[in-house]
Amino acid sequence: MRQTINPQMHPGEVDISAITFNLRSRDDIPRLLLALQYIWTNIELRNQVFHVLEGMITTDQGNGRPGMDLWRVLVFGTLRLVINCDYDRLLELANEHGTLRKMLGHGPYCEHQYKLQTLQDNISLFTPEILDQINQIVVNAGHELGKKKEERLCARADSFVVKTNVHFPTDINLLRDAICKLIEWATTLSSEQHESLWRQSRYLQEQHKKRFHKARNLKRSTSANEALRDVRQNDIEAAHADYVAYSQKLISKAEVTLKLLRARTPGDLRLKELERWVKDSDYQCQLIVRRVLNHESIPHNEKVFSLFERHTEWISKGKAGTPVELGLRVCVLQDQFGFTLHHLVMEKQTDDQMTVPIAEGAKQRFPQVSQVSYDRGFWSKENLEKLEELLDRTVLPKKGKWSEQDRLRERHPEFIRAKRKHSAVKSDINALERHGLDRCPDTGIDGFRRYVSLAVLGTNLYRLGTLLQKQAAQTSKKAA
Repeated sequence: MRQTINPQMHPGEVDISAITFNLRSRDDIPRLLLALQYIWTNIELRNQVFHVLEGMITTDQGNGRPGMDLWRVLVFGTLRLVINCDYDRLLELANEHGTLRKMLGHGPYCEHQYKLQTLQDNISLFTPEILDQINQIVVNAGHELGKKKEERLCARADSFVVKTNVHFPTDINLLRDAICKLIEWATTLSSEQHESLWRQSRYLQEQHKKRFHKARNLKRSTSANEALRDVRQNDIEAAHADYVAYSQKLISKAEVTLKLLRARTPGDLRLKELERWVKDSDYQCQLIVRRVLNHESIPHNEKVFSLFERHTEWISKGKAGTPVELGLRVCVLQDQFGFTLHHLVMEKQTDDQMTVPIAEGAKQRFPQVSQVSYDRGFWSKENLEKLEELLDRTVLPKKGKWSEQDRLRERHPEFIRAKRKHSAVKSDINALERHGLDRCPDTGIDGFRRYVSLAVLGTNLYRLGTLLQKQAAQTSKKAA
């Protein structure tokens, strides 16, 4: 049994609408809580948000154990991203932060303590679709505060990289990762069947680690003497050959274990995990042989960048000081008030493939969007034609040589004005990165999408709270 929020107040509890905040605070938490309080006190907004939150639970709400109130799940999910914290800090705030506990509906006499796993399990209930619906409600509320009634929305779009939580990939350390998991799964599954094939698993790990370090620490010689360079190259190839040979020995042992366990427990789904790590280990061995021993150049589409976050991409955007980023691109579209109207996670896609979809998505959610500006990376002739049908004005600089028509279009005063303002999207992206989108700690592509959507919602709530804080400060100043 789960409800949006418990309507029955207990002794000592403070109604959310009566919570007071320090309006001069520059911390992130009061601004988020101000925005959440505004949603709570505005009956129409609250009903809209609660209606969306109820879609998170598909089971009969009258049965089962009581779960965390959905309002609290929303508070915790957005707070985690706004202050860009891990679950350990979120747990500490949930149990010790007085104002936050008032927002959660706890009074001074309530001794309820949250558990770490409870927070993780409940926040993972969010889906990108649910968060997108709430985000639309929050953005509309922000526009009511900061936008004139008939004012059109002038948006700007750009993409940036959200890094995944992975280490820098090389063939040998990816093989090390795969073999470690292979030994772990083989040892666990075989011990459950009282098999002694992997009783020396710790020794096998150490022997594999020793060969890994030997291959890793050998560097190519920069000597002017060609003979010395050849000797070092032979040492490198010998170390890698020994490393691969020992890995293949462990892979063969795992295949024997897999065959034995399939005969005994054919329905055990965990055997697929062991099979996965056997295949990954064998593939990494093949890459090392091709690259180091056969001196092949591995095509980009055959490389692996993470065995745990398989959606990770190798992205080179030519930034000074950051030649390579490991993660996924995210395309965002933001209006002149700093609210993120729409976002898209880009999997093996380039900017020019996002030009029309990001504008269409924003236009569908917010029909007031009349103009969108881009940089040259989003250019294509087809994109320009489609955007001109969709928007009142398209600010899409052309790559390459101008025609006379291009010259007239890009020298229009409105085009120039919008192009100059486009750089403000960088500060909006920086705000997203500060509120969690620098690196995604959640696992899997579903966790990545949820994390990005939560960051967008949290940043928009923070922006709404900033507007409310300014208005409240001005009101109190006038009253004084």
